Amino acid sequence: MVDERLSQFLNEGKDWERKATSIPGVFLIKLPEYKSRPAYIAIEINPVDTSGIATKKRGILIKSRSELEQISNILTNAKIIQLATSVDEVNPEKKTKTLSSETDVYEI
Repeated sequence: MVDERLSQFLNEGKDWERKATSIPGVFLIKLPEYKSRPAYIAIEINPVDTSGIATKKRGILIKSRSELEQISNILTNAKIIQLATSVDEVNPEKKTKTLSSETDVYEI
């Protein structure tokens, strides 16, 4: 069932269309055909605010399982975790928005 919906999105979705999933911060994006490369779907990791809306214009695009594994290894590296902690200590706090609902959600 998931594969059928993904195939439908690949075939019928608009170029650069973003679909929310049931996992907060995880989206699907249809990337357009480019030169000899066919159109395909990528996973976008993009933090969301309290209303469930992506906080960045573009997040991290993941095109394959091997890319996901590489990114996961980078993100769980103790040195990058310490770096993020240090950045948090230096940067000022951000303001947050209120909660709203997302409509067209891709259930995982």
